[in-house]
Amino acid sequence: MTTQRWAIDIDRDRIAEASIVDAPETELPEGTIEVGIDLYAMTANNVTYAVFGKPLGLFGNDQGYWDFFAERDTPGRLPVWGFATVSRSNHPDVGVGMQYYGYYPMASHAVLHPGRVSANGFTDITPRRATLPIIYNQYQRVDALGDYRAQDHDYWPVFRPLFLTGWLIADQLEDEGDYAAQQILVASASSKTAIGLAHALKQRSGGPATVGLTSAGNVAYVESLGLYDRVVAYDDIAAMDASVPSAMVDMAGNPRVAAAVHNHFGDALKASIVVGKSHWDANDDAGAMAGPPRQMFFAPGRSEKRIGEWGPEGFRQKLEAAWLGFTDLAPRLLSIDKRQGAEAALAAYAETVAGKADAKTGLVIIP
Repeated sequence: MTTQRWAIDIDRDRIAEASIVDAPETELPEGTIEVGIDLYAMTANNVTYAVFGKPLGLFGNDQGYWDFFAERDTPGRLPVWGFATVSRSNHPDVGVGMQYYGYYPMASHAVLHPGRVSANGFTDITPRRATLPIIYNQYQRVDALGDYRAQDHDYWPVFRPLFLTGWLIADQLEDEGDYAAQQILVASASSKTAIGLAHALKQRSGGPATVGLTSAGNVAYVESLGLYDRVVAYDDIAAMDASVPSAMVDMAGNPRVAAAVHNHFGDALKASIVVGKSHWDANDDAGAMAGPPRQMFFAPGRSEKRIGEWGPEGFRQKLEAAWLGFTDLAPRLLSIDKRQGAEAALAAYAETVAGKADAKTGLVIIP
């Protein structure tokens, strides 16, 4: 946790334009706390947050991801996942020194408003966040996490939120009978969400084959993961058997890849699920596409559905068991690249937005 106080402002319309700004200490209103951010991850998922920063109907209201940590008509503050320690407190039930895992701005410090405080953590009740998905507003005490292990610490912010998304996608596929597909095509197969999905699918017996679609340069790496039944380069999609009933899960939202799959498989493509938009600068107009309409996967909505059906404790137990099964693999799936300070944070953001991050590493920032 740094003593320097900074944040990174991002242009809401031109997400590649970002700058470091000073973030001086302010007076804490009653009931709030300040945390110093210890460590967070920078992944392609964060680019998706920036792309959907402005209201686009994703949350069913007029809010977007910029609304978590910035007021309207101010520069955006990018949400990131990580660990933070309470540095100041004006809340009777949250003490200085407590450490929490959760959703923070790309900054050195953050002010949160805890509500529903328990031994396990709290929910942020800052007014602008009240109508945003609750899964993003929950902060978990590290010492109360049933599936936290010290050796996994650096992999938590890199993989945990993306593993959750992949696990929920696998759950939806199973719930929908895999859309009658004989194979699941996972586009951007080297991405961390795709890796989580592939791992979850591999735990099933008798399910469809899992095919990783990736760039030619990433084929060897994706094959080395041992999570896919087959790996196909994007340029080789046209050589696949177009008669096999298939479903596609598109992690990056690349319209060229989507069009190649749709137009090759046509009616044999039973479902096309879009998860992310890290290819934010690609032209969305790929022309007419055969096959089914594209549908957006929204992890908070799926998690709320399952929490309602399984109960919070049932959901937690299933997720923890799945996560612990995955974390044993994490060190062999990628290495951790730690960087420190505001300049490093800005450079890591620029690198990720430009699509230059190495799929074989997990970028971790220590503010």
